[in-house]
Amino acid sequence: MTVIEITSLDDPRLVDYAHLTDVALKKSRGAEHGLYIAESLLVLQRAIAAGHRPRSVLALGTSRADAVEAIRGFDVPVFSGPPELLEELTGYLLHRGLIASMERPPLPPPAELLRDARRIVILEDVADPTNVGAIFRSVAAIGADAVLVTPRCSDPFYRRAIRVSMGTVLQVPWTRTGEWSSTRALLAEHGFHVAALALSPEAVDLRAFAAGAPERVALVLGAEGYGLTAEAIAAADTVVSIPMAHGIDSLNVAATAAVAMWALAGSPG
Repeated sequence: MTVIEITSLDDPRLVDYAHLTDVALKKSRGAEHGLYIAESLLVLQRAIAAGHRPRSVLALGTSRADAVEAIRGFDVPVFSGPPELLEELTGYLLHRGLIASMERPPLPPPAELLRDARRIVILEDVADPTNVGAIFRSVAAIGADAVLVTPRCSDPFYRRAIRVSMGTVLQVPWTRTGEWSSTRALLAEHGFHVAALALSPEAVDLRAFAAGAPERVALVLGAEGYGLTAEAIAAADTVVSIPMAHGIDSLNVAATAAVAMWALAGSPG
């Protein structure tokens, strides 16, 4: 690798960091599937451990040695410079020491993730990347085998989602799925019982469901406020709810994911 001390922002290789939005990074030229930003040494290490390839690293002087060690074996540049110059380039302070431009890997087909999975999570139209990141962190810790996200769900590789997840979006296998008609057929083909988390008079208590949970369960979670669509609920084998006290009717979607996964973690399936 090459360490490059920058004194100006003229190097065209710095364009990956130049105030680009997540959408622009995803469409970046020169990378087959686009780019994403890994923020902090921990996230960079998790990205590389997952087999993702860095394109370059931007590091403060105090983090330069860490950056060099993290990407050992890759022939990519490490750019370093004074904090003020790097803030001018990116639009924010690198208070985590470094960021890296990473090549997005190709997303696997859903069937590949379902083949050996036992507990999966499906995120339907969760638009807030903070919630997406928090869900990944919770379900990764508790033991989800995979996550599927619907076409209108926020991208788990967005910078905020990766940061909130502490890089766990790089550890839990995930991919995008199609509309409910095809997704429901695919889940049935692989033997999954679809459990939708929703408020409904017919909903089964989560504790009762977990006590006799099938071998393979797909937990379906919806967006804040609107919850699951009618199509998602119609595709479910069971509608499940979390019992609550004090007149509270719902939890944040990330908290719901954690509670539901925890309940299923020790279930008979």
